[in-house]
Amino acid sequence: MSDMTKLFEKTRAFALTFLLVAGTVAPFPAAAEVAIQEVKSDNGVTAWLVEDYTVPIVSIRFSFQGGNTQDPSGKEGLSELITGLFDEGAGEFDSDTFQTKLDEAGAEMRFGAGRDTVYGSMRMLAEKRDEAFELLRLAIGEPRFDSAPVDRIRAQMVAGIVANARDPETAAQVKWQEALYGNHPYARPDDGTEASLATITAEDLRAYHKAIFARDTLNVAVVGAIDAETLKGKLDELFGDLPEKAQLRPVAPVDPKLGQEVRVDYDLPQTSLQLAYPGVQRDSPEFFAAYIMNHILGGGTFSSRLFDEVREKRGLAYGVDSSLVINKYSTGLLIRTATRSDRAAETLGVMRDVIRRFAEDGPTETELDAAKKYIIGSYALNNLDSSSAIASTLLSLQQDGRGIDYMQRREALIDAVTLDQVKDIAKKLLEVEPAILVIGPPFEEGTKG
Repeated sequence: MSDMTKLFEKTRAFALTFLLVAGTVAPFPAAAEVAIQEVKSDNGVTAWLVEDYTVPIVSIRFSFQGGNTQDPSGKEGLSELITGLFDEGAGEFDSDTFQTKLDEAGAEMRFGAGRDTVYGSMRMLAEKRDEAFELLRLAIGEPRFDSAPVDRIRAQMVAGIVANARDPETAAQVKWQEALYGNHPYARPDDGTEASLATITAEDLRAYHKAIFARDTLNVAVVGAIDAETLKGKLDELFGDLPEKAQLRPVAPVDPKLGQEVRVDYDLPQTSLQLAYPGVQRDSPEFFAAYIMNHILGGGTFSSRLFDEVREKRGLAYGVDSSLVINKYSTGLLIRTATRSDRAAETLGVMRDVIRRFAEDGPTETELDAAKKYIIGSYALNNLDSSSAIASTLLSLQQDGRGIDYMQRREALIDAVTLDQVKDIAKKLLEVEPAILVIGPPFEEGTKG
């Protein structure tokens, strides 16, 4: 190959890579204008598809039920380890060859694990989708788990565990999860421990892969320059040979243990505070009322009650926020901030007073109207601003059982929430005595610094 030809190929590769990155930030239409198709393959694999030819990119995201809760006892960290290995060799290709093939195909592949889910994604150039999809098929169906990459990824995880063990926040979060969840899988560290990682073998990885990667818990979302008929064939290529049914270990629902205080004493200039209250599941009739309530209390950041009282009026913290934490087997409402240690008692007192008054009186009609307007108006900006974001949103909607027409129904669902419903859910969730985590120097609640 001549020097000029090499230069041309490098320039072309750079341009294609630029398109791949640029394609993730191309503008997309509003939620009501996103046309979602349900595509079902000949073997029954279903995906939601949004066709878009603005840029020649295809994004695919998919998930299987499983995640960290499926790590066997004594082998914690298995799901995190395995998701680091799917692009480290598959089929006939070892790790180095597989990575080279990905580069040649102009594709980006990622896998990860959450508490209840294993997920994967790929972004690819439309003109090289056949090569990219073939590599993804191999990663999904024929991962190698060779000893060299297994040992390397395991060593990286152990190095992270050792480093985090010196971090007060990380150590405190481990203690916090154990206090909330007891012996439930949610109490276990996602990355496992040095000891648990050391026990994991290639056979464990293969068994996990066989148990989790199955069609009955599969959700798929695709966005970009591909039509429904082409996608039908690709779905069977990618997933058609997987087992029909997953072999999941049973996991029991768990309510976080509230009404306790967890203190992790460290001589730090800043104290971290977390308060945990009950939450609601997404399929609950109270979900949208709780969602709006959380936005007004602390989820709206700069417009929230907590931000106004803690940051704006008193300057006690740089930020304070609340969020609904929703997992498959448990829910909660988590409120967090960090403040100067000599003002920690005052900050905690202000937060608890704001929450108490909000539980008693609820929001005003003005706050409710403003929250609805923001929640409705910001949806497209936060969830539909790129091909990857749309694919992620479509996947989440499938996982939550929202239905393919959810984007069209969402505004009416939010508008239908009444002030009384928000007041009722605020009282129900916030009148419960919370669990409190304090990371910093000791202090007595009720005192001022």
